[in-house]
Parts: sequence; C-alpha cells; structure tokens
Amino acid sequence: MATLLQKVISIFKGSLLFFVLTFLPVNTSPVLAQEPSLFTAGVGAFDIFDDETTAEFRLEYVFPEKQKVGIFTPFIGFSGTANSGSYVYSGIGVDLFFGNHFVVTPSFGAGLYGNGDGKNLGNPLEFRSGITFAARLSDYSRIGITFHHISNAGLNERNPGEESILVLYSVPVTDLF
Repeated sequence: MATLLQKVISIFKGSLLFFVLTFLPVNTSPVLAQEPSLFTAGVGAFDIFDDETTAEFRLEYVFPEKQKVGIFTPFIGFSGTANSGSYVYSGIGVDLFFGNHFVVTPSFGAGLYGNGDGKNLGNPLEFRSGITFAARLSDYSRIGITFHHISNAGLNERNPGEESILVLYSVPVTDLF
C-alpha cells in the first residue's frame, strides 16, 4: 500500500511535468538539434524517503540527437549503491530546452535490479521514471540534479519502490578522446 508521502511525490511529479510542458516556452532552435552523445556520471542518495538510505552512483550513455527515436533520446546506464545494489537499465528521455542553457528531461526506463546487501525491491525487473534539471554549458556539457523513482509496477506482491536524488555531470563523448 502506498504511503501518503509516496502519493504526494506522485502528484508532485505529475503536476511538475504538466506545468513544464504546458506553461514554459520550449526552445526548438535548430542549434539545439545538434546535441552530441553524452557520458554522464552522478552521485547522490538512494532510497531517500525510507530507512535504508545509502549512497548511489551512476554511469550513463545518452545517444546523440541524430539517433533519436522521434522526439525521444535513448539512453543506457548502470547505477550502484554503497550496499552493493546494482541496476542496469535502458530507456528514453525528452530534452526540453528553455533558452539555450537550461534543459529539463523527463525520462522512463526499465532494467534489471540486484539488491546486493541493500533494499529488496521485490523483483529483478524494475521500472524507472524521473526528471532531470540541468544547465547546458557552451561546450554541450551539462551539470544538473535528477530525481527518480524505481518500482516493479506491481509485478510482484512485494513492491516497496525507492526514490533517489543525484547530482549529475554530462560531457560530450567526443571530449573524452
């Protein structure tokens, strides 16, 4: 059964996405259509609203603009926790640009979760939904904060879910070599 806090978070996420998509002017400049592939590293906290909070890190590859699927940008990644938990996933996101330097990216993904010595989420198959707020720098790198929820969507009787918050830094893959 969902707690009151989980219900409030769900309503907040939905309201925020509605507000962003409805009321803020989205920049569709052709310059933004040249986003490169990005390598993202992040660090933060896993399971922030429960008693099993621990450190989390993330590594992610975001595909370039030319490999979009319609308006969706694919990504693949790996996250791990200080309790040996791991999550290998892939998904899609939508970059919404506000001006040339602010990006909001709602995203959805699915992947395989192993709890290690940490929180049991009830099923190996877990789904992730989230939103990232980032500043895009002139070299196409980004620095931001992300919030997401992982759940098995009721595939198993046990479905506690978890929420994470991380600080992210993304750099164009071409700058790494």
